[in-house]
Amino acid sequence: MGRRLPSLNALRAFEAAARHESFTRAAAELTVTQGAVSHQVKALEEELGLRLFLRARQRLVITEAGRAYLEIVRDAFDRIAGGTERLLQRRKSGILAVSASPNFAAKWLVHRLGRFAEANPGVDLRLDASIQHVDFARDETDVAIRHGDGSWPGLHVTRLCAEELFPVCSPKLLKGRAALRTPADLARHTLLHIDEPLDWARWLEAAGAAGVDAGVDPRRGPVFSQRSMAIDAAIDGQGVALARTALCAWDLLAGRLVRPFRFRLPVPYAYWIVCPKANAQLPKIATFRDWLLAEAAEDERRLAKL
Repeated sequence: MGRRLPSLNALRAFEAAARHESFTRAAAELTVTQGAVSHQVKALEEELGLRLFLRARQRLVITEAGRAYLEIVRDAFDRIAGGTERLLQRRKSGILAVSASPNFAAKWLVHRLGRFAEANPGVDLRLDASIQHVDFARDETDVAIRHGDGSWPGLHVTRLCAEELFPVCSPKLLKGRAALRTPADLARHTLLHIDEPLDWARWLEAAGAAGVDAGVDPRRGPVFSQRSMAIDAAIDGQGVALARTALCAWDLLAGRLVRPFRFRLPVPYAYWIVCPKANAQLPKIATFRDWLLAEAAEDERRLAKL
């Protein structure tokens, strides 16, 4: 059921007239004619079916119904004014509210925030890790990092980095009698899965290691609900995980993970920097976006050398 709301102009005219107890002074405040204020108030009375004022000898007297309604209207106006001021202050302030998935926050963003804070001491960052897409119209969030195809109409969208899918493992799995040298060697190792069971089958087929002859069963191995958990298990030497570029970059560059094979499978989805179009060029948002892009570009440059 839709809201039944009177005209905002009529409410403003009523509130000003009640405060001044005069159509003339209300008109001066609102920069309209006295007749316009009187017309708006009369239209409001007709819509409500109530008398809000009594007109007595050039004097305006508010009725009991008018006084009760005035409290409601003033409270609503005060709440709107307060909310507007808080919103504008947040746009101007150094607080930057960022939303990202738990995977991205844990495996890519958190490790780097010290560098951002050092380079931008005037920005006070707030990070919320959630799998839910933020509603910019409702939530107090400035920027979000989303995983998808980049199709979010009405928002300012910038791709953070291209992504590929490839196996990763602890460096110790490249040594010994069961060392990983070709995709067929995966038959002798535990495959680590997330809740996307077709990933391994798709990668093995693209790498030419699928089927009975290869001996690699893409269905075996433990299943994790988060990709970051599978990556951490791989770091611990528990098996071989399939990872996307962004989520394993930090561990690859630190040497905690290695890519045992050269083949990488391009994937259609990527990480994107998202914000309302109206706020895209705010200094704190532009600064954060530029920093994210610089970090991703540096990852790409260093990963190309591994």
